[in-house]
Amino acid sequence: MDQPDRIHLRDYVVTADIGAFQTERGNPQRLRFAVEVELAEPVSGADDHVDRILSYDVLTGAVTAALADSRVALLETLGERIAAQVLDHPRAARVAVTIEKLDRVPGALGVSLVRRAARVRAVPAGAAPAVLFMGADAGLPPGAVVVAPDAPGLPLPQGGDARRIALLALDQAAWALAGRLGVTVADSRTEIDWAATEGRAVVWAPARMAADVADLPADAVALAFWIAQRLGAPRLDMALPPGVPLPPPLADFRGTVARAGR
Repeated sequence: MDQPDRIHLRDYVVTADIGAFQTERGNPQRLRFAVEVELAEPVSGADDHVDRILSYDVLTGAVTAALADSRVALLETLGERIAAQVLDHPRAARVAVTIEKLDRVPGALGVSLVRRAARVRAVPAGAAPAVLFMGADAGLPPGAVVVAPDAPGLPLPQGGDARRIALLALDQAAWALAGRLGVTVADSRTEIDWAATEGRAVVWAPARMAADVADLPADAVALAFWIAQRLGAPRLDMALPPGVPLPPPLADFRGTVARAGR
């Protein structure tokens, strides 16, 4: 029987305030983490698309979230938190976590645990981007997702797919806007989530995520509503020219729609 596919994080060293002894409190020490995840599905079905795999950021993010939740005395407690965070991902079937203290003895001391089902609750995921701009060019809050306005269309070759060409034109506009704003481009949910966690604004290039979504128009306004709904954004700011009416919400977007500058 074939062994399941796995991904891993090894020799990941973080300094943290942890420990049950009074002498450890207020004295941060180095912790070394190893996390190995057995995947629910083989990676051969990912089609080279980052949103179809379990990203390594899930592993480092689980460590960060577990340490940020509250101070713990025991490595066992920290390991349970990390396992719960990883197993909260639908592509994780089993996780092995090893944590070692590097500053207590000349060598390393620690704990290893293996879980198929979490024994504690996962730390709640970070908040969705607070504001999603439409063509915004200033005052980007940390973690904002920017959608570039419609761009001049690219030439349509004979027999070409007009919708896909329009999406590629929007990608081109995203790269141009990102250059003006001095931020990066994100074309996957994984990259957007990572940027939000890091507090980084990004410009969204929609072609990769939207190409195969049936009945989704290839125009910036419709895409702004769609990505806002996908991200669970609580607010969508539309920087539209004066006199242009706001469209009705698409894709059952439940956040607040505000016209920038009104």
